[in-house]
Amino acid sequence: MVAKYVVSPRGGRGAHPDITSALLAAARRGRAALIEIAPGRYEESLTVRGEVRLVATGGPGSVVVGQARGAALDAYGAVGVDGLVLTGREADTVACHAGTLTLDRVEIRAYSGVGVHARPNTSVTLRDSVVLHGRTLFTGARGLVERCRFTDATDNAVAVIEGSDVTVRGSRIEGSRIHGVRVSGARAEVSGCELTGTGLAAVVADAQAELAVSGCAIDAVHAEGICFIEQSRGSVDSTRVTDAQHGIAVTSGSDPVVRGCAFARCRDTGINVRSAGRGRFEECTVTDAGNAAVLSTEGGSPEIHGCRVSGGNVGVAVMEAGRGRFTRVVIEDLTSVALRVRDGSTAVFEHVRVERCPSQVETLGNGGTTADITDAVFRDFDMCAVEVLGQSRVRLKDVSAERGTVGFGVGEEAQLLVRDCEIKAVSRCGAIAFDKGRLVARNLTVSGSGTIGLSGSDFAYLDVADSEFSDCAAVAVSLRERAGGRLVNCTVAGEPGTGVRHNGLVDLVSLHTSLPVVEEESTEPTGPPPTIVNNFNAPVFNDEVHGVQLAWNNTTAIQQQTGEGGTRS
Repeated sequence: MVAKYVVSPRGGRGAHPDITSALLAAARRGRAALIEIAPGRYEESLTVRGEVRLVATGGPGSVVVGQARGAALDAYGAVGVDGLVLTGREADTVACHAGTLTLDRVEIRAYSGVGVHARPNTSVTLRDSVVLHGRTLFTGARGLVERCRFTDATDNAVAVIEGSDVTVRGSRIEGSRIHGVRVSGARAEVSGCELTGTGLAAVVADAQAELAVSGCAIDAVHAEGICFIEQSRGSVDSTRVTDAQHGIAVTSGSDPVVRGCAFARCRDTGINVRSAGRGRFEECTVTDAGNAAVLSTEGGSPEIHGCRVSGGNVGVAVMEAGRGRFTRVVIEDLTSVALRVRDGSTAVFEHVRVERCPSQVETLGNGGTTADITDAVFRDFDMCAVEVLGQSRVRLKDVSAERGTVGFGVGEEAQLLVRDCEIKAVSRCGAIAFDKGRLVARNLTVSGSGTIGLSGSDFAYLDVADSEFSDCAAVAVSLRERAGGRLVNCTVAGEPGTGVRHNGLVDLVSLHTSLPVVEEESTEPTGPPPTIVNNFNAPVFNDEVHGVQLAWNNTTAIQQQTGEGGTRS
């Protein structure tokens, strides 16, 4: 049987003048109690013990409880609060010290302190409530937050730490100075929530936490939308992040699973994996990223499957010893390169489609910089479909490049290995090797080049076999300067013109062509290069000059002019 107590500052039959006196009366009887509180302001700090429910009879917001400083409510037992406004300053405004605490339709105003504190081994539930300024802290506790609003927290809006287990559903978090939700060494589920305007990451998991995020909308945050650090685990599903510095960041050994998420208009990166972070990203989209849609760096190693990138600057960037595997990725309409691998990084790309990007693949770095690309289509590029520089190494298999300027290019001391690939309708060159680049191709087909099908220059080496070059406007195969190598069992076809123009440093084995094969003398200089002296203080002549004497850097100069008839003047 529940005993009922009435609190009214106006008095009345059987009414208590304040809440504390009603609590004392309930404690003396030792029974479950319902305390009905009339509208008004109660300058009290409440300590509630046992099975007690506090209800504002005038509806939510009609009862205000609190003092100028200190706590508003300390709960021990099975305590419920419905409709009250609880105010506190420089303390835990509401604290559950033991047992359970349920807050329904409550407004908590916490100035310079914690709004709600669930202490170890307690359980706290918030429903349809508002927390202003202070954070809601779960320390070794269990918790449920439903349909609540957290506004302008001076710290984290919701902090789940030290082994707590908390679920946050259908809530809105706005304007917190640090994080919206922080999970540290604990477990939390965040679903159906809106988070906006946080000073740091909207949702963060650290210290080996477990975090599950689903169906959330995150907008206009100053740092990451979602962040997993310090070996944290978990999942992110069907969540949209807009206007964050980074859509999602994964670092320091963390390994989440991210599915069906959208990262839009992120100011730096959409997906950022670094410092030995991992993670599996499935069926995600990244649009209009300010720097890179996907970044793996400093030992990061993500797996990206079935994702789409559109708009923005760079598509996928694997940098500074990063790694990654990218499967069934579609990249469209960028302002820079679609796939970039640099600085000792390693990447594997499978079943990739890239369209309408100025440059499609770019690698640069030492010999440890590698990219394997299988079953890829590159279309509508302004520069080069595949550009391999430095000492990097790239392997292409079942790759098609069409409608661009240059198909495949390798230079400096890099290596490009091509197998079962096709290049069509490029304006300048199908495949080119220059500097000391090395091109090895098997079953390469180049057709419809606007100038050259296969080109080698400088000291490049080309090993091409079982390949075909057709309908190239100027020349199908051109090797000049000191470029060398071999063409084995290759076919050159097309309109009448030059089939092969070479420098005598290439072996032509079983060449199939009806077009002319022209050998030209190597253009390498036979002696030492001439000495060139640049003098930037000498006279400048814009036409032929004859019969003059020049002198400069002299202390004095005497100028004489000889007139007609040999007379001097």
